[in-house]
Amino acid sequence: MKVLITRLDKDLPTPQYAKPGDAGADIYSRIDLAIAPGERALVPTGVAIAIPDGYAAFAHPRSGLAIKYGVGMVNAPGTIDAGYRGELQIIIINHDLRESFHIKRGDRIAQLVFQRVERAEFIEVEELPGSGRGASGFGSTGRA
Repeated sequence: MKVLITRLDKDLPTPQYAKPGDAGADIYSRIDLAIAPGERALVPTGVAIAIPDGYAAFAHPRSGLAIKYGVGMVNAPGTIDAGYRGELQIIIINHDLRESFHIKRGDRIAQLVFQRVERAEFIEVEELPGSGRGASGFGSTGRA
């Protein structure tokens, strides 16, 4: 799959896969920033992309940042639609209770995963067909 990209900041690398077989391509911070405990921030990446129709990109948090620093994404994964052409930006949250998290320009802050997506045709009916689960919701299958 080919994805067109515009580097809005020529000093930052394009998204890159760290290792063969990786599902996510690393994307980088365009700015230096400190995020206080419990705070969130919108972090620009310095790139804009054109995703082919029938696909979407999903920005996932980096597991290393989560385990080492308690940093995640508010809306993980963040959805990037095929029609979006603006700068990719990531909503980072600092879950640590005591320490600020410092992002340096060029730090890897998230990963992009590309997937094929289907468009649904919604058909209104008076009643849905039955299933083994029915209308049971969260926790309805019991504990382990």
